[in-house]
Amino acid sequence: MLRGKVPDSVLNKLPTSFDIVGSREGAVAIVEVSEDVKEYERMIGEAIMHIHRNVRVVLAKESAREGIFRTRRYRVIAGSGSTEVIHKEHGYRLKLDPTKVYFSPREATERLRVASQVAPGETVMVFFAGVGPYALAIAKRQPRVQKIIAIEINPKAYDYLVENIRLNKLEGLIEPVLGDVKKEASRWFGLCDRVVMPLPRGAYMFLDEAYNCLKPQGGVIHFYYWSGEDDLYSKAYYLLERNANLHGFCCMLLAARKVSPYAPRVYKVAVDVLAARA
Repeated sequence: MLRGKVPDSVLNKLPTSFDIVGSREGAVAIVEVSEDVKEYERMIGEAIMHIHRNVRVVLAKESAREGIFRTRRYRVIAGSGSTEVIHKEHGYRLKLDPTKVYFSPREATERLRVASQVAPGETVMVFFAGVGPYALAIAKRQPRVQKIIAIEINPKAYDYLVENIRLNKLEGLIEPVLGDVKKEASRWFGLCDRVVMPLPRGAYMFLDEAYNCLKPQGGVIHFYYWSGEDDLYSKAYYLLERNANLHGFCCMLLAARKVSPYAPRVYKVAVDVLAARA
């Protein structure tokens, strides 16, 4: 699209990937624009909109994810209008505004992987629930689940979570909770078969709450962490095993996988463990 419109020396510096959040009815594209090509960012945005006709706004990242809400700052480089969209994946719909809440469309496969492991009758706890992608994926994949508790601290994300439960007709299966996991999770101590912790930065600080949520006989924890490519899983497993022992559990590795790249040679990884009473 941009060959002949920008200098040849710039072509190999243009973004090679971007995220699209939304559906055919309307979407937002999110792209990372380096300083080397910033003067061409409007052309980059317009090229994305030309290729993807459903994109109405193109956003360039202006910051890393910040604060406890895990949001980042953006600037509009092409298009106009609302950045609120309805994103569709694996049979459910997610209403959200990516400028106000955390959401990663790249992790749809990971959400389905976790949801596929849930058995009928389970009580599932989802920490850092966001607008509800893990909770909805589980409820859609395993409608005979006993209950899903979804805790989220960002009030805007919580409002979308509540709306998404209604949008997907999952009232009664998913219980949304607004607040800090440290304070709210205690209401379900000893009651859960499974805990999902989709927060790579700092999830380890909530492992006490995760193990306390498990039923006395134990259960499964899906833990996320950032690791260098030279040693992807050992630190995450060490943290899980150490905290399991503190709570009287034995820890058995079920699965470990790379989820997505985070930075050069750094990945978001998932480590699933079964905690059983020692």
